[in-house]
Amino acid sequence: MFRLCTVLNLICISFVSALTFANAQTSTPPSPSCASRSNTSCDECLQILTCLWCKTTEQCIDYPVRTILPSHNLCPLPEARWGLCWLNFQALIISVSVLAGVIVIAICVCCCCCCCRKSERTAGDKREDAKAEQQNQARKYRQEERRTEMKTRHDEIRQKYGLAKGNAYSRMENN
Repeated sequence: MFRLCTVLNLICISFVSALTFANAQTSTPPSPSCASRSNTSCDECLQILTCLWCKTTEQCIDYPVRTILPSHNLCPLPEARWGLCWLNFQALIISVSVLAGVIVIAICVCCCCCCCRKSERTAGDKREDAKAEQQNQARKYRQEERRTEMKTRHDEIRQKYGLAKGNAYSRMENN
């Protein structure tokens, strides 16, 4: 559980530092506008991180930050390129969402496995404790039986040789 918390803390810290780094980059002096790179190449347009390349119109557009996804009127998703020229925006969204889903499922499975192991250990410990207690009780019972057996045998021997257990000096008085 401690390892999982540590991993989650590291993820949160790296996310916050990435956001801080992104904010620090946005405060840098403005770069050339995306519109000035229209009718050039995709590679040249995407050199600026805030630009979006539309393959059908060959236009370099400012990325619509407020809407997160570019509207269909601006550029259809299969034709939009951002970050990489060979990867369309629709494939990028699908691959990132699948990757995020796999990560979430993996974290859930890890949490479930950790919880199940802990409960199995607890149940196993209880079973082992019960078994050990049962063995201790059986040992005590056998030991008690042996004691009573030995006591009975010793009493028989004392009776046979006239050594009464009650009075230790009776043998000396008889002589």
